Amino acid sequence: MKAIRSAPELYAHAIAIEREAAARYSELAQQMSDRGEDAVAEVFSGLARAEAAHLEALEQRAAGIALPNVAAGQYQWLDAAAPETASHEWLFRFITPRQALLIALDAERRAEAFFESALVAAADPALRALAREMALEEREHIQIVEQLIERTADPVVDWASVYDTTRA
Repeated sequence: MKAIRSAPELYAHAIAIEREAAARYSELAQQMSDRGEDAVAEVFSGLARAEAAHLEALEQRAAGIALPNVAAGQYQWLDAAAPETASHEWLFRFITPRQALLIALDAERRAEAFFESALVAAADPALRALAREMALEEREHIQIVEQLIERTADPVVDWASVYDTTRA
């Protein structure tokens, strides 16, 4: 990815990142709710609301500014598939709440790394300040998701440890 050189570029990428996060968190909330995982569904709903609020704030701040186009799907949490393959929605039907949180954590870390790289590359102090602010927001999201992961058991059995043949 090329270096971010202006506030409009940074806003365009930040809006795309927040839009994807809000959509994925909403989708995860719905999937968890459909499966009866109400507590986790509420967590994802809260995260979706937070991301939507960040998106709205960014769009308001960027109102009236000509923003460059960001490639569709550039910040997708899951790889885009060819039209003849199954949608990523099938994945959400089989993942555990902990696995869903791990996907979210990875996406939040990528977003933070993006804003950190924009911060490091920016020569303009105002652009650096904007990138720093956005990186800090992502860091807060990372901390929230990490705390949730610590409190979320993983029901997947580690069969290798159950059938450890080295113990005699």
